[in-house]
Amino acid sequence: MRKLIKFCFYHFYHSFAWTYDSVAAAVSVGRWRDWGGAALPYVMGPVVLETGFGPGHLQVELNRMGYRTIGLDESWPMIRQASANLRSHQMPPKLARGLAQQLPYANACFDCVLASFPTDYIVDKHCLEEIQRVLKPGGRVVVLPAAGMHRAALPDRFASWLFQITGQHADVSAGLEMRYTTIFSQAGFKVRITRAEIRQSTVMIVLAEKPI
Repeated sequence: MRKLIKFCFYHFYHSFAWTYDSVAAAVSVGRWRDWGGAALPYVMGPVVLETGFGPGHLQVELNRMGYRTIGLDESWPMIRQASANLRSHQMPPKLARGLAQQLPYANACFDCVLASFPTDYIVDKHCLEEIQRVLKPGGRVVVLPAAGMHRAALPDRFASWLFQITGQHADVSAGLEMRYTTIFSQAGFKVRITRAEIRQSTVMIVLAEKPI
């Protein structure tokens, strides 16, 4: 089952990248863009790296907010989609293809690293080492690992079920908070967990700072 899910996710993010927005909106019952935006108040600047930027909606918002924004993604179809999205807003795309475990950037060059709803690459030992390396002292990692719907309505219960069968985090639990706190603390970060309440749902936000 895990191999099948991994196969489906790969093609969803590559061959069928053009469906990403509509599928994400459906499984979140229209909340997906709002969930991603929950990270924006916690971003530090002026220079921000977003990993796994997908269609590039947060890239657009970060540019609007005046940040010097760079994006890294493994998927060429997503890079093309995000580039078109940025150009449609008269914003030059500064996007690269690569892996977060091998960031192609100099030491201490970013004030903030952002990842919204990443896969488990974000807790990979090599990824965390690379994030530590490219962050400036005092810099911050902002990660949105999970969103949970309150499930009162049938569409919310169905969406939560979809999240679970695809291996996504469908609940913001104390256990999940402890997992991220432990992993990022062991990687040398000072960690704080916060939450955002959005339209009968809760988004978990991990804030991890590199020591000065």
